[in-house]
Amino acid sequence: MSTERHYFPGNNTPQGFFSYYKYILGQREANRIICIKGGPGTGKSTFMKRIGERFAKLGEDIDYLHCSADEDSLDGVILKNRRIALIDGTSPHITDPVTPGAVDKIINLGEFWNEEGIALNKDEIIDLNEDCSGWYRIAYNYLNAAKSVFKSLEEIYYKAVEDSEIYRVVADIVTSEYGEYPICLRPGRQKKFFAGAITPGGLVNYLRSLLDNIQKVYLVSVPEGFSNQSFMEVLKEGAVYRGFDTEVFYCPMGPDEKIDHIIVPQLSLAFITVNEYHDLEPWELFDEEEDSEEREKELTLIDISDYMKQHVLEENTLLMAELKEEYEILLGRAIKALECARKAHMKVESMYIPNMNFTRISALSDEVFEELSKI
Repeated sequence: MSTERHYFPGNNTPQGFFSYYKYILGQREANRIICIKGGPGTGKSTFMKRIGERFAKLGEDIDYLHCSADEDSLDGVILKNRRIALIDGTSPHITDPVTPGAVDKIINLGEFWNEEGIALNKDEIIDLNEDCSGWYRIAYNYLNAAKSVFKSLEEIYYKAVEDSEIYRVVADIVTSEYGEYPICLRPGRQKKFFAGAITPGGLVNYLRSLLDNIQKVYLVSVPEGFSNQSFMEVLKEGAVYRGFDTEVFYCPMGPDEKIDHIIVPQLSLAFITVNEYHDLEPWELFDEEEDSEEREKELTLIDISDYMKQHVLEENTLLMAELKEEYEILLGRAIKALECARKAHMKVESMYIPNMNFTRISALSDEVFEELSKI
């Protein structure tokens, strides 16, 4: 039975579009990386999804990498058993071959379009692309403003948290989970992604899919607005410096600093932050259709609120409520701007779709499937 995981390699953030594409599959670990080129509406997502689903039917493990501009579209597919990746190599995450021929290959779906038909809509396409870019700028401005509000909330929680108690909890976990393993001269590798994204459809996360094969899970409950960055950083470093590879999933509001989740595959271990924006109840980790042996997950629940000075929170109750309301308003406006950007993009797609030869693209996907089946 195949394992199917879903996550985002890029995200909409206060810094603009933020990409972790370089972590999808390294040049030395990959057998093949296929960079797919083409315009909007040329079928890149469908092409990748079709190949991924065919390998999944063979019982292989597949990672589906979703697009933050449209959560129903794919930016990539990883055939994990074969160490093969197919990725969308177009803007805003332009990817070109690094080791062409030996590792990388380009597939250009632009070879299957009617250029004359597309060119008839030249001016409208340019106008719509400019509209789309403008809406993204507006969205990122709102997200940047929301982050400032978020920072104000963090300051209150920093005053309330009992640092010594938090560090004691972290130290106990490090001893319990890593204590029997020595520090290694060669650190483990780190891969960085997003379990959830800020999308035109709202806040979307695929956290549940990442935990199907994980046996031991720590659920770390935090109030919205609290950053447990130092907490998670210690847990990550504890694994890395003992030679274990990690998958680190970041928060889109702090894409290069704020860790939300950590998975240590070799230990079948995960540390998961849960709050209002990516909630996960313990019962969701169990599939009623799984046999009893597979359902024996070990769960540990940690509530960070238990280690806070309640009088500090009570003194700032009104201010925190106002900040949370303001944050929600700004986040909502950012999402509306992303939806406007998607609508403009979909209009551009509608001018490409009638000018594509999807029959030939479908035949090409069959050819690529047969080629990859031999690797």
